Amino acid sequence: MIRVGVLGASGYMGGEALRILLRHPEAELIWATSRTEQKAEMVHRNLYEAGVHFIHPDKITPVDVVFAALPTGNIMELAPDMLADGTKVIDLGSDFRLKDIEQWNRVYGKTHSQPSLVAEAVYGIPELHREQLKETSIVANPGCFSSAAILGFAPLVNEGLVDSKKLVVDGLSGTAGAGAETDTSIHHPEIGNNIVPYNVVGHRHTFEMEQELGFLTDDPVQVHFTSHYVPITRGILAVGHGFLQSDVSRNDLLEIYRNFYDGEYFVKVYDLPRDPNAPWQHRPYPWVNAVSGTNFCHIGLDVDEERGRVVIFSVLDSVGKGGALAGVQNMNVLFGLDERTGLDFFGMHPY
Repeated sequence: MIRVGVLGASGYMGGEALRILLRHPEAELIWATSRTEQKAEMVHRNLYEAGVHFIHPDKITPVDVVFAALPTGNIMELAPDMLADGTKVIDLGSDFRLKDIEQWNRVYGKTHSQPSLVAEAVYGIPELHREQLKETSIVANPGCFSSAAILGFAPLVNEGLVDSKKLVVDGLSGTAGAGAETDTSIHHPEIGNNIVPYNVVGHRHTFEMEQELGFLTDDPVQVHFTSHYVPITRGILAVGHGFLQSDVSRNDLLEIYRNFYDGEYFVKVYDLPRDPNAPWQHRPYPWVNAVSGTNFCHIGLDVDEERGRVVIFSVLDSVGKGGALAGVQNMNVLFGLDERTGLDFFGMHPY
């Protein structure tokens, strides 16, 4: 059994990690931390009588792997001692995502204290970095928007089919992405019947998108990303717009995507048949609620042939494939398990 600890287990991301780890057949939860020592159900009602009691971070003991769901800047200070004890670290936060330390300092407004660990860390998208993940002890779990946009654009950028300096992403997020702390913009009377743009330029996830897509091409990459909160709880829809370098059909692009993600269980190229009698077409494109609570990413697309534009729809659960469940997939890779272990389930319908 893999002995697991969860740092910061009282937040949404930590709670989702607990939910999945408790049912994982190869994992044993040793401890979960919170600033307040109490039963998990005091903050996660879905874990009522699960037998989890939060301990203070000062009381943790060595384990095989730690999931860190901590504020930015915290796990970088704890990681050296953990690694020295033989503990692998899966950071569900942002401490190790950006390889450019000066950029990280500027984007997060802090001074990174562990640049050598950043160099060692592997960005946690197995579909792109599986072999490197097998060799590392530090996983930088991606941001939720980042995962959706990177997976959505990767086949196009890899094939050089779009202008890599004009990648446009409109991101729509459920309010769980803001965390468990309260804020006016996600207060139910404010977000209900509303869409709230936020961090509309310079969003932190932009730099992850540019970094990871940049590894797939020799051309410069610029991502023009704007984020919004919408009145759903969990889920991400990343609508990507790319400008084609040559004429290519929707069917050809779908085949390119299927080949790129061939054998990838958790990425589904989505293409239900059109209804020729429908006055408005929606069936060929993925829906956010279909992946809620899962580790799946569904990707659909269409082509505006008159204007040379491809539009990509990439959906995932913001604390699932965009967070804690992706972390469990990464744990499976680290310990040589089938990546589907503990994650092989579909979403609910209706959700």
